[in-house]
Amino acid sequence: MSEGRSREKSAPPHDASGHRARLRQRLADGGPDALLDHELIEYLLALAIPRRDTKPLAKLLIARFGSLGAVLSADWRALRGVEGLGETSIAALKIVQAASLRLLKNGAAERPVLSSWQALLDYLRADMAFLAVERVRVLHLNGRNMLIRDDHMGDGTIDQTAIHVREVVKRAMELGSTSLILVHNHPTH
Repeated sequence: MSEGRSREKSAPPHDASGHRARLRQRLADGGPDALLDHELIEYLLALAIPRRDTKPLAKLLIARFGSLGAVLSADWRALRGVEGLGETSIAALKIVQAASLRLLKNGAAERPVLSSWQALLDYLRADMAFLAVERVRVLHLNGRNMLIRDDHMGDGTIDQTAIHVREVVKRAMELGSTSLILVHNHPTH
């Protein structure tokens, strides 16, 4: 048995199937806001670790990382350091992050950036707000202010990252960008 699988295995839960059915029903009846953040993580982890009470692990993750967004944005190495998480459960968390970012990015890319500023900010916040290092992105726009490309230019340290202007300009010329938006974060960790 692999190390990752053995970390996820534990004793059978008290009444996990009934509790999970109640969570599922609340989600079906109430939509996205029906579950608390730790309940979303709990249910997701229950899909990856089916015969285990995942509520304590979900609460631990929220306590350790601070929020749902921070749990989903945590890097693999940080998540590996949490007792009870194996590769399967980490992958489940990361696939939700990837799907969320893609959904937000598509929402930002479908309309002119300047008329959907909030959609763009939501996407960038989801991608960069919880990082422990600085990240630089260059958003390439066409003549109608539509997003052509979102280039991740690099990650740095807690307080700096280096990019080369010639690389930004070269890429803009390759893509035919008519305008650029340079974005970077200020890590909070």
